[in-house]
Parts: sequence; structure tokens; C-alpha cells
Amino acid sequence: MRKSDVQKGKGKIKETVGKATGNERMEAEGKADRAEGKTHEAGEKVQRVAEKARDAMRRRAS
Repeated sequence: MRKSDVQKGKGKIKETVGKATGNERMEAEGKADRAEGKTHEAGEKVQRVAEKARDAMRRRAS
């Protein structure tokens, strides 16, 4: 499981609990955690694409 998925899941839980209990701070923390998870996910995607491009270049060179 990727770190981004864990972060987004944790954020969703915090956000839901915050809404259910009326705790605006927890709800805001949950939204922030979800945003952080999405940022991590974007970084992971960039890394995968870069690795694929690197591998393609190595195959062409050999």
C-alpha cells in the first residue's frame, strides 16, 4: 500500500469524524491530510513516469 493511499484514508476518516461530531478542527485536519495524500500521489506518479522514461532510454542505448 502506498503512503499516499494511507494518508488519504486517514484524512477521510478524520474529516468524517469531524463532521459527525461537529469538530471543525478535526474536519479541517482531515481535509489537509487528504490534500497531502493527493500531493504524495502526484509525486509518486511523476517518479513512476520518470523511471519508465529512464528504462526506455537505457533499452534504446543498448
